Amino acid sequence: MIRRGVIMKDPAACGRALVVGLGIAGIATAVRLRQVGWEPVLVERAAARRSSGYFIVLFGTGIASARRLGVLEAIGDRTHPQLAVYEVNRAGRRAPGMAPGDLPNLVTKPRQLLRGDIEQGLFSALPADVEIRYSTVPTRITQDDSAAEVTLHDLASGATVTERFDLVVGADGMRSTVRKLAFGSEDYLHALNYMIGVTALDAPIEGFGLHEGLALAEPGRSAWTFPFHRHAPSLLFSYRTDDVNAEFSRPAIESIRAAFGPQPAGPLLENLFTRFEQAPQYLFDSVHQVKMPRWQHGRVVLVGDAAWCVTLYAGMGASNAIAGGELLGTMLLRHPGDLSGALREWEARMRPFIHAEQNNALVMRTLFTPHDRKEQIMRTVMLRLMQAPVIGSAMGRIMPGPDMKNKELDVAAV
Repeated sequence: MIRRGVIMKDPAACGRALVVGLGIAGIATAVRLRQVGWEPVLVERAAARRSSGYFIVLFGTGIASARRLGVLEAIGDRTHPQLAVYEVNRAGRRAPGMAPGDLPNLVTKPRQLLRGDIEQGLFSALPADVEIRYSTVPTRITQDDSAAEVTLHDLASGATVTERFDLVVGADGMRSTVRKLAFGSEDYLHALNYMIGVTALDAPIEGFGLHEGLALAEPGRSAWTFPFHRHAPSLLFSYRTDDVNAEFSRPAIESIRAAFGPQPAGPLLENLFTRFEQAPQYLFDSVHQVKMPRWQHGRVVLVGDAAWCVTLYAGMGASNAIAGGELLGTMLLRHPGDLSGALREWEARMRPFIHAEQNNALVMRTLFTPHDRKEQIMRTVMLRLMQAPVIGSAMGRIMPGPDMKNKELDVAAV
């Protein structure tokens, strides 16, 4: 059997894999597993697949994997030459800014996208015979030498079933259930003491065009709108906190407003608050990285945020997820009949790459949300120098900053 130029073996000759999570990491993994001859079964806690999502940048790492998976064209691109982000203050004064996709010294132009664009592009590559079970979660995982035995609970009907799989892939996000079931109750979440509030808007911010975004960055807090081509922008609030639990003790908008106080908001910031409060859907969460000594245990492996969560500040969540899923399938193809060998080689390839991105996230966080007045001044100087004629590209190379080469590393290439 041949699909998109990839030879597909008989699934019975390889194995049956349970993939938990129908996000970017889960779908990418299932696509690649099916391409190399495995039989993936996808389970998802939600009652249906998500159709929307917020701002994502797809860097060279993800672009290379998406191209090999045959989904790059379907994913599309919402960048446009006229897209611009302005640095603003509460009074509304504007200055030239820099969008995440405009980071210096990148050979491959990043793609600005909505999460739903990537998920839909990947989903379109899933063969029709791949089984997907919604409203389903794992509740128990045990292993022996021959298989992993998983108990699955149907949240809609209340029914449970126990099945055997050759491989279990946890792609169920930062607070992974698979991680807890297979790796124990140890807390692998490392808090950065920041909060985010994100939503997709239905129209541009008043006074800004469709292709115009803004960045309002103050010590310990920031507000961004990210523009797209032919789509309304996404809105992001990001702020530092000393008490994560307290942020969840009240409505999200109240915590966000408090974080930007006690100074008067002014018309622009007040408009952003109102737009967030009126949004039908939003994400409000604390920022964590996942750090684990290993991502694979027996017949269970974690992919994407479940394994490493580099945070949205790195801008590499989608790219890492696609590359990690693709490489996992490739290692299984290269190690037929040797699951442990395939998983060890996969992790050995991914771990240095992910370690660099987790470190990069701490630098990138300064660009998104300066921690204090000192970081705010450093951020302002860096942006101005990067935008200066002639010296801009040189400053981008010599000033301390994220490892741009890592964002373009084709980690899944073999």
